[in-house]
Amino acid sequence: MNPYYLLESCTKSFAARCVKEFAVGMMGVAVFAATSALGAPTPTPTRSLASGPSVPFDLIITNGHVIDGSGSPWYAADIGIRAGHIDAIGRLEGALAKRRIDAAGKIVAPGFIDMLGQSEFSILVDPRVPSKIYQGITTEITGEGSSAAPLLGHARDEAQQDLEHYGLKGDWTTLGEYFARLEHQGIGINLASYVGATTIREVVIGGANRAPSAAELVHMQTLVREAMQDGAMGVSTSLEYAPAPYASTEELIALASEASRFGGLYATHMRSEGDAIDASLEETFRIAREAHIPVEIWHLKVAGKNNWGHMPAVIKRIDAARASGLDIAADTYAYTAWFNTMSAFVPPWVHDGGTAKMIERLKDPKTRARIHHEMETPSTTWDNEWSEIPGPEAILIGVVKNPKLLPLQGQTLAAIATARHNDPIDTLLDILIEDTGFTGCAVFGMREDDVTLALTQPWVSVNNDSSGTSPEGRLGQEHPHPRAYGTFPRILKKYVREERRFSLEEAIRKFTALPAARMRIADRGLVKQGMWADLVIFDAETIADRSTFSEPNQLASGMNWVLVNGEPVIADGKMTGARSGRVIRGPGYRVSR
Repeated sequence: MNPYYLLESCTKSFAARCVKEFAVGMMGVAVFAATSALGAPTPTPTRSLASGPSVPFDLIITNGHVIDGSGSPWYAADIGIRAGHIDAIGRLEGALAKRRIDAAGKIVAPGFIDMLGQSEFSILVDPRVPSKIYQGITTEITGEGSSAAPLLGHARDEAQQDLEHYGLKGDWTTLGEYFARLEHQGIGINLASYVGATTIREVVIGGANRAPSAAELVHMQTLVREAMQDGAMGVSTSLEYAPAPYASTEELIALASEASRFGGLYATHMRSEGDAIDASLEETFRIAREAHIPVEIWHLKVAGKNNWGHMPAVIKRIDAARASGLDIAADTYAYTAWFNTMSAFVPPWVHDGGTAKMIERLKDPKTRARIHHEMETPSTTWDNEWSEIPGPEAILIGVVKNPKLLPLQGQTLAAIATARHNDPIDTLLDILIEDTGFTGCAVFGMREDDVTLALTQPWVSVNNDSSGTSPEGRLGQEHPHPRAYGTFPRILKKYVREERRFSLEEAIRKFTALPAARMRIADRGLVKQGMWADLVIFDAETIADRSTFSEPNQLASGMNWVLVNGEPVIADGKMTGARSGRVIRGPGYRVSR
């Protein structure tokens, strides 16, 4: 017998909480177990092999360099897995196992957590989500302002284009029914969701640009409460995209307060990430303060050429808010282009009443002239993306629904306008009409030094901000942002290996323990006994993204093994097709609902 237990995984923040458990083995070795900063119960320490069970482990990972997610330096250890959980960490060469993986020369780390994934519909098309698992993503959080449920009324009408695009039938109404749909089908990664404030608003008010009545606001709060009891992680907003901008701060506080009662978070794509970012930050802080709720700022950025270089001031404001006691954090995908619906370029009032009304306005010559003028006029009253970009060459058409427009995918708006002998804004408006407002596009509107500064903040984790996709089948016909395939490997390659902006251990912390703690997911995000065995095995010297803006549908390289709840979804670099993912439900979940 030669057991050993690794004390170096106790970080400074953990050390004060480490407690002596018991003496084991023939030599009376003292063993200490680190209590997780996530608040999980202290698991039973690794047993001595001399007195261990005769039942074999389901799987043992041997000879790996373990980076446990806490930020601590790597250590050498074997990992034994039983019933989907990490059951032992130590030297396990004498233990029985149904399967062994030799990780010599490789990093073994917790599975990566995508803080904003957008896969609520695409995971129903290809449950294996290849673009995610080849990055090492084992858990996704989704629901940016709009969520898969409640699917009622105008919210169902607005979701219909997406459902038709993916060839899906919306055969659920509540978030609980949607989760049951996922569990019945099986999914390749774990998935959690916020309930979207936009979806709630569409159910109760529709697409109208007005405030809710007192009774309507109560109805909206009731829907939030029901979603929290169904397992939502909190309530979210995407305040750039109509009808979300029609909501007042007071309305958002009311909804966030309801989520707070159930231990949820408020996550936000702020009202502006550009010229009005300071006012948007102040609104975000006010919601945190008055709703008594933790806040996650999605895809932290300073957008638009007028704001390049403003990230230090944004960081200073968030640090000050945190110092004052507000629980504010953020995430980023670390590219200089964002991706959104092209309809976001038109003013919010154009969306009043929904997509059909927007198309009517775009077709009306007088109204269209007004839209054209407002897009050319800088504004701080709405997030005018047209005034933020260098020009139409900064817009790359990504995803379309109309088959006749497929040749436009991968082309810039400037090139399309030239080919059509048309003004760029008119070309944009024409494409929206031709595609019934569906078109998605990449927008090059950020600067690298701002992106890097955001990424290196200790309270910033990582998101993909793209739905799970595949180079094959229906999903392979799209032209997504390369972040859909490459975010996490790109950070490891560019910012860790090449530019040395931070250590590999810090990158893994940003991918794992930090987001798990942020989301209050107490049983994932660390390599620790008792945790679910979401694990990745990769070569730190070769892992890389391959997806580009011109050829995005390319899987990342370098992931040797990816385990989701103890079962390989990638084995020896090849996808297994396993659907071992689980729905992760939030703190307000009520089984009886």
